[in-house]
Amino acid sequence: MRMKPVSILIVLFVGIGAAAFLNIQNGPADAQVPMQPSSVNIANGELLYAENCAACHGANLEGQSDWQSPSTDGRLPAPPHDTTGHTWHHADGLLFDYTKLGGQAAMAAQGLEFDSAMPGFGDTLTDDQIWNVIAYIKSTWPDRVQEMQQSRTEVEQLREN
Repeated sequence: MRMKPVSILIVLFVGIGAAAFLNIQNGPADAQVPMQPSSVNIANGELLYAENCAACHGANLEGQSDWQSPSTDGRLPAPPHDTTGHTWHHADGLLFDYTKLGGQAAMAAQGLEFDSAMPGFGDTLTDDQIWNVIAYIKSTWPDRVQEMQQSRTEVEQLREN
């Protein structure tokens, strides 16, 4: 029995679509979204933030002035981590990777080219310390903002599982 060209195209289209869907659902075999531990130390995170982050992001999480416009070197200044910034727009996995790897490396891992002044702290802070800093920052947000950011994190985790 001979299949018509249209039938062959439909079978190919459905097969390719199914394979693409499964790849998107499962992601790369080695991809893992970092997850915040169930136990974090917010007080430690506040101290670590003051020591490692406040010089650029501000003692009160206010960021650098005019943070949405590139500096003379073409890079964006450090954004605020309070609700006026965009930190809460991102899921935990990206916040962790951005802090551990640095902005440029974190974006490159996602296939994006981005010149960031954000250094990586993976050689300075342990994973638990990075999570403590992130937990401290999140603890300063109003409940509604924390809920929205948590929703983004849950969606990210669903995509990776």
